[in-house]
Amino acid sequence: MKGFEQTTLGAADLHWLATLLTGCPETAVDVTVQVIDSAGDEKGFFSNWMSAWARRLVIAKALAAVGKELAASACRTALKGEKHPALPPRSWALDERTTKSDLERALLSGDLFPRAAVLLLLFEGVPLADAAVLLDAEPDLVRKGQAAGVVELTMNLARMKGWRPKETNSNQLTGEFQHA
Repeated sequence: MKGFEQTTLGAADLHWLATLLTGCPETAVDVTVQVIDSAGDEKGFFSNWMSAWARRLVIAKALAAVGKELAASACRTALKGEKHPALPPRSWALDERTTKSDLERALLSGDLFPRAAVLLLLFEGVPLADAAVLLDAEPDLVRKGQAAGVVELTMNLARMKGWRPKETNSNQLTGEFQHA
């Protein structure tokens, strides 16, 4: 039974990664099943090496499954100016009661290319050059996407905890926590 539990947990983790990359749980199921089916030997499938390889396969297949949307998102990211949106105050910290579901909602509410850049570079530790190949983009655009994605993620998580940007008299946005 222990092997089944490990396989189920590993598959669930791969499915979550594919869901975060594609933004679509149904597509994530297809990607995860393809990877698990291609792995063959289930006993060796979740060894450290195969687990890492399976994660890379899920990443590649998930990004391929949303290729057109990813390219469109990359174009939007490239065209964005260097706006400085209001961010939560420096004293803001992620609440320890933040759940995996909260993180998922915050990630999925962001644009695809920046989300993928954050997931690859920060969550998965993929080197910049490899992330650029996977995202079919120049490294500078991947860095820009990562920066935009971190801002989106931070703002989304802070909003979940009551933070709202507030306009000042000079028409600049500042952030403060407002409790409804």
